[in-house]
Amino acid sequence: MSPIFDFFFGQYSEYSTFYISLEIIAVIFGILSVFFARANSIWVYPTGMISTLIYVYLLLQWALLGDMMINAYYFIMSVYGWYVWTRKVDDTITTPISRTTAKEKRIQLIIFVATLVFVYSVYIAFDKWNDWTAYVDTLTTAIFFVGMWLMARRKIENWIFWIIGDIISVPLYFYKGFTFSSFQYLLFTIIAIFGYLSWKKSLDKIPVTA
Repeated sequence: MSPIFDFFFGQYSEYSTFYISLEIIAVIFGILSVFFARANSIWVYPTGMISTLIYVYLLLQWALLGDMMINAYYFIMSVYGWYVWTRKVDDTITTPISRTTAKEKRIQLIIFVATLVFVYSVYIAFDKWNDWTAYVDTLTTAIFFVGMWLMARRKIENWIFWIIGDIISVPLYFYKGFTFSSFQYLLFTIIAIFGYLSWKKSLDKIPVTA
């Protein structure tokens, strides 16, 4: 094998074909989910739920508790988001794209801080707070928790949290040895940027009411 191939994928020599196949399937459905999110399509949720369920299983096997909790939370929020996105605010219009209110900003701050405390507590309880990645993992978990909550409520600011979290996750997952997932987050970053621009364009078309 070439040195470049070994650098990116050498760690997979220790993984079973079953785990590698599951990770690739999870990545594919994860990418599909973000594409559907960019298109403001309800299919973001069923595709995302398949990806998150697979990751919950894999991350549990790999003892990555923070990452596992992120995906378990994604699954729960996907059910909630699916409901919100299909709920009609009147006889014809479903929940539209909007910006966060002052109240929602306070809620997202509470979610962020509460997640930091919760994930830290879990790491301490399982004696996993023994590496610098635990700090980063706790931070990204809090960022993604807020981002998922905002996306479920169809708030444009969700993309900002996704972009920040994705950028941090690219080197983090590569360092952990999950090259496919690292590439996935790199692609997520690019899609999230375009997702924000697409949602902003749609939001700017909505007339401002007095």
